Amino acid sequence: MVAAPGPDQLSLVGMPTQLLKVTPSRLATWAGCKRRFRMTYLDRPTPPRGGPWAHSTLGAVVHAALRTFYATPPARRTASVAQAALAAAWTGEGFADAAQQAVYRARAQDWVAGYVSDHDPREVDAVGLERWVSAPVGELVVEGRVDRIDARSRGQHRPPAPDAAEVVVVDYKTGQRGLSVAAAAGSQALALYVLASRHTLRRPCSRVELHHLPTGEVHGFDHTPATLAQAVQHAQEQAQAIARATKSLVAGGDPEVLFPPRPAPSCSWCDFRRSCPEGAAASPRREPWAGLAP
Repeated sequence: MVAAPGPDQLSLVGMPTQLLKVTPSRLATWAGCKRRFRMTYLDRPTPPRGGPWAHSTLGAVVHAALRTFYATPPARRTASVAQAALAAAWTGEGFADAAQQAVYRARAQDWVAGYVSDHDPREVDAVGLERWVSAPVGELVVEGRVDRIDARSRGQHRPPAPDAAEVVVVDYKTGQRGLSVAAAAGSQALALYVLASRHTLRRPCSRVELHHLPTGEVHGFDHTPATLAQAVQHAQEQAQAIARATKSLVAGGDPEVLFPPRPAPSCSWCDFRRSCPEGAAASPRREPWAGLAP
């Protein structure tokens, strides 16, 4: 069941239209499967979720370790400090057993040590670590949490003066697949984070970077007004569709019509698989550690 909206959620005649609040994760969930969106954000009580996934745990631990690492004063940023941060953040949720944990903990420690050795951490001027950013953009309020935001001057290899710096949106990735410039350019989330970072930090921002920990590769892209406008237009279209479907649901519409499933092989990894017959039929059940690289 979905509760009816309160008075502050309704647009009144003669009053400005309320801005639609979105996060990149909500938009990605909507694009992937509307039933999953409904179960995640609208159904109350929320349907039961599956247990933790080892590959998600691995990614979360690496992110936590790097946050701790870059919060350390630059002179103390060494590979051993990064490895210690990883060990301190470690959790075994989703792994098969202690032996499997040991293998992937060592692998993750190698990742962070190699990453900070290849990209001199003393030159990183992080002005945001897991920073929440937000901005009104057109009909939307775009918000979300950015892994890292760096202050950087173009063409320079040392941290610039704070009042001269542009900021760069950095997103860590730990998946099996390698990345590319096209992935950085095509990320709707990163484009929206550019706009939100500009507004929150009051700094110029156009560059986004994907940092792939398993390979140490960095792929960047510099957004233009045209590419940002395209991302905003797509986000507005999605947000309007979400608002229409939600309004119809609250008014008594059929949830199966308004939020249909999208059966696909990816249903194997859905947290709500047990509550979705179509998804269960479309793909096999996976073990919690099946998403780990061999």
